[in-house]
Amino acid sequence: MARLPLIFAPDPRLKKVATPVSSVDAPLVGLIDDMLETMYAANGIGLAAPQVGELQRVIVVDIAGKNEPPQPFGLVNPEIIWADDTLTTYNEGCLSLPEQYSDVVRPQAVRVRYLDRHNQPQEVQADGLLATVLQHEIDHLNGLLFVDHISLLKRNMILRRLKKWKKAGDDV
Repeated sequence: MARLPLIFAPDPRLKKVATPVSSVDAPLVGLIDDMLETMYAANGIGLAAPQVGELQRVIVVDIAGKNEPPQPFGLVNPEIIWADDTLTTYNEGCLSLPEQYSDVVRPQAVRVRYLDRHNQPQEVQADGLLATVLQHEIDHLNGLLFVDHISLLKRNMILRRLKKWKKAGDDV
C-alpha cells in the first residue's frame, strides 16, 4: 500500500465527474487499499478517488471511533438509490479543503448500491454520520464539494482562505 497525494480545492480536477468502473480488478483493489492508507494518514473518515487524482467512481469510508477497531470499506460505482425526506445538519470538513468546516444539510438516511472489492453488487442502508459521509464522498464523484451546499458568501470565504493556505505552502 502507498499514500497518495491529496488534491486541494480549488483544483479544477475536483469539479470533474468521475468515470464509472467497468469491473473491479487487482489494480482497482490496490487503489482502494492506497486510498484507505491515505485517508487514515490524513485522519479522514472518507475519501473519493478524484481527491487523489483518479477520475474513477470509487470511494472509501471508515467511521469507526478512535477506540474502535477499523471498519473500512470500499465502494465502487456507488449510487444513492433512496434518500430519506427527513433532513439533518452536520458540521462537515474535507481532506481537500483542509481545516475548513461548515454546517451542511443532507438527508438523514440513504440506501446506496455499489460493487465491493470482490466485484459483487451490494447495498448498504445508512443513517447518521455514515449517511452523511457516503453522500459527501458520492458528491465528489459528481464534481461537487461540501461548499457547494452552503451559501455563496460562506463558500467564497472558505475558498479565499484555501487560496491563501496554498500560496503560503508554495512559499515555504
